[in-house]
This record gives sequence, C-alpha cells and structure tokens, in this order.
Amino acid sequence: MTDIIIIGAGPAGLTAAIYAGRANKTVLIFEAKNYGGKIVNALNVENYPGFGTISGYELANNLYEQAKTYGALLKYEKVEHIEDLGNTKKIITNKGEYICRAVIIANGVNERKVNLPNEDKFISKGVSYCATCDGAFFKGKEVVVYGGGNTAVDDALFLADYCSKVTLIYRRDKLKAEEKMVDKLVSLPNVEIKYNSVITSINGNERLESITINEKEELLCSGLFIAIGQVPENNIFGDLIELDQNGYIISDELCHTKTKGIYVAGDTREKEYRQLTTATSDGTIAALTAIKELT
Repeated sequence: MTDIIIIGAGPAGLTAAIYAGRANKTVLIFEAKNYGGKIVNALNVENYPGFGTISGYELANNLYEQAKTYGALLKYEKVEHIEDLGNTKKIITNKGEYICRAVIIANGVNERKVNLPNEDKFISKGVSYCATCDGAFFKGKEVVVYGGGNTAVDDALFLADYCSKVTLIYRRDKLKAEEKMVDKLVSLPNVEIKYNSVITSINGNERLESITINEKEELLCSGLFIAIGQVPENNIFGDLIELDQNGYIISDELCHTKTKGIYVAGDTREKEYRQLTTATSDGTIAALTAIKELT
C-alpha cells in the first residue's frame, strides 16, 4: 500500500511529491500525458522566484528529477475513479487498481476550445493550442493568436520570432496580460492586435486557410493558436469532492476537500489566481497537511 497517491505530475503534483518524499512517505504519481504540465511548453519562465529566466522544460525537468530523488514513482496511467474505503482510498486507472492512505488531486486543467465548426477537423492542420509545440511549423507564414491573457501574449511573442505576421485577436478593448509583456508585444513590427473581436468561423478545405472575425471580416492565415482559458475535468471524482459552478474543486486553506484523506492542489482548485508559484504553494500545503494527518 502506498502512503500518498498524487494525481497529476505538474508543478503542484511534483512539489507535493518532493515534500511527501522528504517526510519518508511512499509516493506514487499518476500522469495521463507528460510530467511538468503546461509549464513544460513555456519558452521562458521569468516570474519564478530564484531564477531570472529558465525554460519551462528545464524547470519541469528539475522538479521531476528532485521528486525522483526523494523516492516518488511516476506511472503514465489515466485515473478514472476514486473509491473511499474509509481510512484508505482505491484509485482505479486505465491499467489497474491501487490502494493508498491519502490522495492529492493535482490534475490541472485543459485548454478551452472555441467550439466552432471545423475546430476539431483542423487540429494539427492549422489549429493548435500550443505555440511552443507547433510554432516552428509556421516559419515565414501568417498566423493568428486568439486570447488576451498572459498565455496568449506569450504565444504571440514566441510566434513573432518565426512568423512573417502575427495577429492577436481579443474580445475586449484591453489585454489582461502583464503590462511588461504587452509593451514588448506592441513594439514588434510584425504584430497586429485586433480588439473587440471574436472569431466566428474557422475556414478551409484540407487545412486551415482563414478565419472570420465578427461575422464579416475574413483574415487569411496558416495557423490559429487558441489561448482563451482553461477548463477543469473533475467530474470523475463524483461525490467525493464539491465543485464550484465552473468545475473547480472547492477546498479550504489547508487544501482539504470535503472527503477526509483527499486533498487538492494547483490549477484544478477553486481560487482567485492560477500561477506557477500558487501551484507549487498548493502542492506544499496539500502535502504537509496530508503528512500531518497521516502521522
């Protein structure tokens, strides 16, 4: 039996694993995709204390290697259900069943889709949710970034180094990203920002060819990078947790959920701010709370 099972190997989950491992607890991490979460795709991280700048991949890898040093075991399995057995919990994945004394849910969030016809059709054929993953494929071409937060502006900055033109489309009249990032973006000669605009159709035959803005303006482009927010997927945890109206897990300041022995950390948790530092903070608190209550 494992002491603590962590669902998700992003910054929150890996931080929790480090603290739990240092407390000599056995730790098993389940991850459906890749360790590091979305931060692994960030070209540069400049707001993590102690580092002037570090690549998202390097930071994620450092967290993972540190968790391994303290004995955490990572398995690439998708968690499908949790059963509350009282003092223990059963974790059911797509490959097996596991028993543990405590669970930390740190499964992060998924990218929000525009939900327009052709969006799914053109995924990997012009539509992308990861500029650092796919940006190099659009070298010398015209692309669009959809969104107005830090992720969208960071994507636009990254793509401006590869693409002949980057058009950022945002539904409001002012970007909500950090001012320093916005100032850098507006200074670039190959970037155009269209405010008060929404994408109303995604067009093409075999590949993306253009988008329509506000139902009237057609914009030719080879790539569309969508960065309009995130969506949690917590319904699989059923009656063991309480969700807010947006699907985030409700918890207290010590990261307790409504079920004893189940904790939550990171972006999947209901809170005001979702940053790398708040994720690692949650991971710390969730692990320390679990460790104390297991003693």
